[in-house]
Amino acid sequence: MLRAVLITSLLLTACARDETLSAYGAAGTEWQLQVIDGAAFPAAATLMFPEPGKIAGRGPCNNFLGSQDAPYPWFETGPLAVTRMACPKLEAEAAFLQALQQMTLAEVTGDVLILSNEAGREMLFKDGG
Repeated sequence: MLRAVLITSLLLTACARDETLSAYGAAGTEWQLQVIDGAAFPAAATLMFPEPGKIAGRGPCNNFLGSQDAPYPWFETGPLAVTRMACPKLEAEAAFLQALQQMTLAEVTGDVLILSNEAGREMLFKDGG
């Protein structure tokens, strides 16, 4: 009986393990966007992984948050909740959020996070710390 309880407990723990990008080096860092599709990004934007399955950050004008439950190395955002403040960089913000939602793969190497997709789009972030 005790053996069955222990095995069940271990299986439940294994099932609850975080397999998202958060568990593979992205958590605990404020990632600063540097480049989209080979061009320097003209404004400040960040991406964070505050807890397993969640993303958050700041575009040039607004804060956002959403979900990201895909197992590493896959990347897929759910719908993003974005504040709606106006600023002169709204065009850059739209490009950032649109690109973010199109990414499907992720790679973390040291202080670099690269998001990409099969169409050849790419976003390069560096550790802001």
